[in-house]
Amino acid sequence: MRVIDSHTGGEPTRVILEGGPDLGAGSLGERCALFARQFDRFRTMSVREPRCSDATVGALLCEPSDPTCSVGVIFFNTSGYLGMCGHGTIGLAVTLAFLGRLQPGAHRFETPVGVVKVNLLNANEAQIENVESYRYRKSVSVDAPGLGMVTGDIAWGGNWFFLIDGGPTALTLSNVPELTRASMKIRHALNEAGVTGEGGAEVDHIEFFEKSAGSDADSRNFVLCPGGAYDRSPCGTGASAKLACLAADGKLAPGEVWIQESIVGSRFVTSYRNGDAGRIIPTITGSAYICGETQLIFQDGDPFRFGIS
Repeated sequence: MRVIDSHTGGEPTRVILEGGPDLGAGSLGERCALFARQFDRFRTMSVREPRCSDATVGALLCEPSDPTCSVGVIFFNTSGYLGMCGHGTIGLAVTLAFLGRLQPGAHRFETPVGVVKVNLLNANEAQIENVESYRYRKSVSVDAPGLGMVTGDIAWGGNWFFLIDGGPTALTLSNVPELTRASMKIRHALNEAGVTGEGGAEVDHIEFFEKSAGSDADSRNFVLCPGGAYDRSPCGTGASAKLACLAADGKLAPGEVWIQESIVGSRFVTSYRNGDAGRIIPTITGSAYICGETQLIFQDGDPFRFGIS
């Protein structure tokens, strides 16, 4: 399997160029379902240990079903599949530019949850216009063991988020273990209480945010992803969900810039325009860098050929 690794604001993306499964020519949603149903071992082989970091998001290149799109992509991580991935889309754009397959300018990428517009600004910087985002429920409270009542908003930014103003401790790298434990308790509490996104979808991303001390960023966040790893980037879909909440509360106007900082200090520059029915269309600008080009080898007899479960 031939892959290229990059990082966007510290968060890794692994793009599968060759050796992935043949998913046919259906819609991206249909192909993602087929991937999960019949070829899940390709996911576990490529992004689970011992070949990869738990934080890595995989991106399988596909032929788009929409002829206006430059590429189709299915995102996944150690625990399953992602509707969209903001840092991964930026990483994919920079990877394709590195390969000479994408020139600076406007492009369209097809994902299982819709078309994402991508403006490749230069070899390492891209601006993406995400899928429509919105707040689904405001001020939802759950009782999390050891934390008490925790209140947050449920919002969609390409994935489902529970967004909490303020964490159980400061959002610093030294507190990542405590923030991770608290986030997992909250996610479990949401599941136990039957709190979901629209249509019963699992709320599988937990996001704490606070004012970024000593910097010009508008917010600093900690995002726990479904596999249990924290997002090193400011999280593109999480930033989109955050913008949707700000817009719904009248705290951020269309076109106004919001700088979102991650727990490692990397940044996305974001804004939005109005969409339909109270929804917004977020724009996210960030940078990615190539880390390596690798051929993954899967030897017969390797007890961890399909990854450590």
